[in-house]
Amino acid sequence: MKIELAFTPSPGIGHVRSTAALAKLLVDSDDRLSVTLIVIPDRFSSVDISSAYPESESRLRYCHLPAGDQSTQDPNQTYISYIESYKPHIRNAVSKLAQEVSTHPDSPRRLAGIVVEMFCTPMIDIADEFGLPAYLYFTSNASYLGLMFHVQNLHDQENFDVTELRDSSTELDVPALTRRIPASCLPSVMLSKEWFPNLLRRATTLRGTKGILVNSVAEMEPQALKFFSGGNSTPPLYAVGPLLDFKTDGEDEKKREILRWLDEQPSKSVVFLCFGSMGGFSEEQAREIAVALERSGHRFLWSLRRASPVEKIMTGSPPGGFTNLEEILPEGFLDRTAKIGKIITWAPQVAVLESPAIGGFVTHCGWNSILESLWFGVPMAAWPIYAEQQFNAFRMVEELGLAAEIRKDYRRDNLLGESEMVTAEEIERGVNGVMEQGSEVRKSVNEMSDKFHVALMDGGSSNAAMRKFVQDVIVNMS
Repeated sequence: MKIELAFTPSPGIGHVRSTAALAKLLVDSDDRLSVTLIVIPDRFSSVDISSAYPESESRLRYCHLPAGDQSTQDPNQTYISYIESYKPHIRNAVSKLAQEVSTHPDSPRRLAGIVVEMFCTPMIDIADEFGLPAYLYFTSNASYLGLMFHVQNLHDQENFDVTELRDSSTELDVPALTRRIPASCLPSVMLSKEWFPNLLRRATTLRGTKGILVNSVAEMEPQALKFFSGGNSTPPLYAVGPLLDFKTDGEDEKKREILRWLDEQPSKSVVFLCFGSMGGFSEEQAREIAVALERSGHRFLWSLRRASPVEKIMTGSPPGGFTNLEEILPEGFLDRTAKIGKIITWAPQVAVLESPAIGGFVTHCGWNSILESLWFGVPMAAWPIYAEQQFNAFRMVEELGLAAEIRKDYRRDNLLGESEMVTAEEIERGVNGVMEQGSEVRKSVNEMSDKFHVALMDGGSSNAAMRKFVQDVIVNMS
């Protein structure tokens, strides 16, 4: 029997490409499977970017939903509420797809379920309406998902409120981790009285899915996989990563200029500083980074942007650049470092990490950035900012030894108040640590990089997990 799955990625080219990469691997793993991606338009762009997605093929197709009138959209609308507003469009698309599948000339063919990306959980209601199994594509890691379920269980079964750990030195036992985690490294949403109820509702919703695809590798998270296989009233988990987007970077002149500069640098001599699509800093913090880089003496490629107000972060609006670097950086810094450093606004991150010149990566510990860094065997220095990045930083530094530390409990999302300044001394120590040749961190990163590549090969752990997922989808239809 041939089957069809509907995927609903979150809006934005990165989300669509990542989800399409998963869909491509799934259809390649089993010729009985077809996938239709139902694409919500990017709210901040009126430009048609569908040509930038992986190409459609006979068993991997796109259904592009209509863009709304940007002139009437609320600029303060949150990312999640924007996604919710597309529920009627998703419902119509699923209805049409179900009808098309049932009348397809290649029948017997059935719509076997809906796979929602982690920010599209409201669409699980639509799966219920159509009597279809719902699955989740969780773009973060299995350990963080295990943490979510654990704190929900503590709340529901023991009436324990994790927000009470805010500002405490308590360490929490988490079954998905091999060591206790300090409360200071928990995500802000778990420590915020305002946001924690949303996380509880989300965890409850996820428990009701038929299975969860995770962008991770079994060899990197054995404790988390043990937790999910231990009868904890959690759905089956499939570690199918690393799912990486190698095509996000355009071939424009800015990218070529950056890569030409890297080509001129010695092997493993450059430290790369980049803090994700939402990462930015104040003028004062930028000066501390500059002082640290100059003191370290290392060559550097620095993606520098101005911090966005918290309300902009919540709407998903990216930060902008500084208008005059000479005004905000130490006097003479640009002249003194002209031969060893390069400051940019936008960074073609994948292409940069692939360059032989890169010796270390100062990162916000976003999960995609971690996966990309490990894939290319680049050691990290952890400087988290928001979301679950403090948790990721703890795991990379303390649990796995895959990163040096700048400050693993730093946060700048303002959900818990104003952040502190990270000093030049802390930054310099982290930069020197990540650039140390022959370090244990560098050795561990190279070993994990090898495991990442093997996992996706035929017979590897991630390849086997994909095949198991398709088998379970077929079983769940009966």
